[in-house]
Amino acid sequence: MTPTTKTPSVLFVCSKNGGKSQLAAGLMNQLADGAVTVHSAGTKPGKSLNPQAVDSLAELGIDITGEHPKPVTGEVLDAADVVIVLGNEAKVEAPEGKRLEVWDTDEPSERGIEGMERMRLVRDDIKGRVQKLYAELTGS
Repeated sequence: MTPTTKTPSVLFVCSKNGGKSQLAAGLMNQLADGAVTVHSAGTKPGKSLNPQAVDSLAELGIDITGEHPKPVTGEVLDAADVVIVLGNEAKVEAPEGKRLEVWDTDEPSERGIEGMERMRLVRDDIKGRVQKLYAELTGS
C-alpha cells in the first residue's frame, strides 16, 4: 500500500469574487492542472464576473465563463490549506492552523490606467504570485 499525499487546497478571496480572486483561481487551475484544489469566494459577492477579468484570462486560453461569484463560507475556509486575500477590501479570518496571506495587488487605476490595459496588469501581477504559490505548494 502506498501512502497517499493530500492534494493541497487554496482559497482565493476578494470582496466581490468577480475579478481578482477569479483571476487567481483561473490562473492556478490552469497551472496546477488538478495538482492543487482551487476555490474562490468573496466577502460581499457581486452579481456577476467582471467581463474584463474574463476576457483577460481568455487571452491566455483560460475559460472561466461558467464561474459565478460565491460567498466565503466556513466550509470552504475549513477545506483550504492556504487562504489568499487579494487586495485590501476583503477582510477574512483564517481558521486556526491555516496559512493566511494578503496579496497587496497592483492597482493600475491609481495611476490612471483603466480598461483592458489595467486588467492585464492586474492579471500579470497575480499570475507571478500564483506561480510562486504553486511552486511552494507542489515543490515544483
